[in-house]
Amino acid sequence: MENAQSAVDDRKQGNEDAGPGSEKLLPPMSKNAQKKLLKQQRFEAKKAEKKAAMKEHKKKETERKRKEWEEMLSSVPEEERSRLIESRKGLRKERMDQRSDQRQNKIQRLTAAKLHGHNFVLDLEFSHLMTPSEIHSLVQQIMYCYAVNGRCSSPCHLWLTGCQGEMDIQLKRLPGFDNWIIEKEIRPYFEAFQERKEHLVYLTADSETVLDELDPMKIYIVGGLVDRNRWKGITMNKAREQGIQTAKLPIGSYLKMSGSQVLTVNQVIEILLKFLETRDWKTSFFMVIPQRKRCEDNSEALQGDSHQEENERTTDQLDRKRTCIESPPHC
Repeated sequence: MENAQSAVDDRKQGNEDAGPGSEKLLPPMSKNAQKKLLKQQRFEAKKAEKKAAMKEHKKKETERKRKEWEEMLSSVPEEERSRLIESRKGLRKERMDQRSDQRQNKIQRLTAAKLHGHNFVLDLEFSHLMTPSEIHSLVQQIMYCYAVNGRCSSPCHLWLTGCQGEMDIQLKRLPGFDNWIIEKEIRPYFEAFQERKEHLVYLTADSETVLDELDPMKIYIVGGLVDRNRWKGITMNKAREQGIQTAKLPIGSYLKMSGSQVLTVNQVIEILLKFLETRDWKTSFFMVIPQRKRCEDNSEALQGDSHQEENERTTDQLDRKRTCIESPPHC
């Protein structure tokens, strides 16, 4: 409850800082919203405890294996010991070379996408509407976007526009962020693409235009905003005021959502990337959208399909948990 109350205080402080007579930036949090926030805080706490337990377990396993290795070396003749040590060094070098090759291939793919790939923009101009914890969540989603894009055989070229203030501060805290192969723009996308504004397409669930195909000439924009329920229609209104095109993913044509069709930033980007690889919207949706967001009839329809999609989706979920930052530069 202390964390939940802190979020409420953040909103109050933000409204007080706005000054008398000025527009309140953050709406007051309802009791229902406070309950949801408390539930989220409990989930995060359990997640942190689980992560700490896994880290401790890994540490113990490493120590156990080290002791077993030392005991084995001490129990064999000198000649055999030297052979085992050299063999282990060879395996370690092979793994390092393999990882180096993977990094180089990743750099080549992302560099090629910068020149010839689709342009996907993350609009970060909404940071003033979010609390620090919500900005942190969005930063994590951006990290997932970059990780997924780096693993794709046909990656896009990612843009971060309107990257200022607290958002910029938290992004720069990510180890290796300065080496990401990504465009980082302080300016809003409308200024950054002033000469190509006729190609801008804002992806929003409120649009009446359904996105059937991805045009390599278009620049697709995804709104970087957590908890859109507080700001319904904000991205659609923004695009309408700027006079740019809008479109929505064809989710309704392939599955029924159990609630709102609003997805997280990383889910939208991953769906677009899956479509670039498969050219199939249905496959892309079922591989990315979590089971809990789908109605039961979708699950029944999916049972008749191959288990390959389920396996790939599980693999992707596990991959997203890995750190997307690698120690060498240009990760």
